[in-house]
Amino acid sequence: MVPTKWVKFVVALFLLPLCAILSQTFFTAFARATVAERLWAGEEFWFFSLGAVLWLIAFFGLPRPLVVYVFGHELTHALWVWLMGGRVSNFKVGRDGGHILTDKNNFLISLAPYFFPLYSICAIALYGGLSLFYDMRPYGRWLYALVGMTWAFHLTFTCWMIPKNQSDLSDNGTFFSLVVIYLANLLLLGGMLIVASPNITFASFGSDVLQNLANFSHTVVGLVNRFSRGASG
Repeated sequence: MVPTKWVKFVVALFLLPLCAILSQTFFTAFARATVAERLWAGEEFWFFSLGAVLWLIAFFGLPRPLVVYVFGHELTHALWVWLMGGRVSNFKVGRDGGHILTDKNNFLISLAPYFFPLYSICAIALYGGLSLFYDMRPYGRWLYALVGMTWAFHLTFTCWMIPKNQSDLSDNGTFFSLVVIYLANLLLLGGMLIVASPNITFASFGSDVLQNLANFSHTVVGLVNRFSRGASG
């Protein structure tokens, strides 16, 4: 039988063009929203950026809250186990690391802490829950700041932990894991951009993806045809 890691490696190779297409689409849409639509001038952008900058200062200038990260990391594993219909029989967290014991595992469960910003999701859920009982609109700017801070928390710790020989990555093949993590985080950023920009919709973003996919396909076909003519000549 073909080893699973070999299959995942091949799958990751085929995902690379999708990563490139989504990257082009995202950065083009972000540039358009920032320059043409003045996204940078909005209150949401500045408070989100403020939260992110405050966290970056804390991450590089203060002792890192490892227990908070490890707790969120292991809880994210546990949440995805439950989402997949599995059970968690043990949950351990400490400054030196943590683990869970479960009857179910797959690459999504293993890699979830690297693309699922748990604390940002919790902040949004808390705001939404309170909005059912109170008028939270005056505090919307602080939600953006908190999401910026917690998302930067997710990004910095993800980048910091990946080079540390994490078994979550190596068990599924490091190359495959990195491609999945990049693709999932890029999709998350795309969703955040669509929500933040009034002129970018899921439909328009999807249309741009299809257009870039068509351009990529035409480029590949042209290269193949040129190579074929060169080989036959």
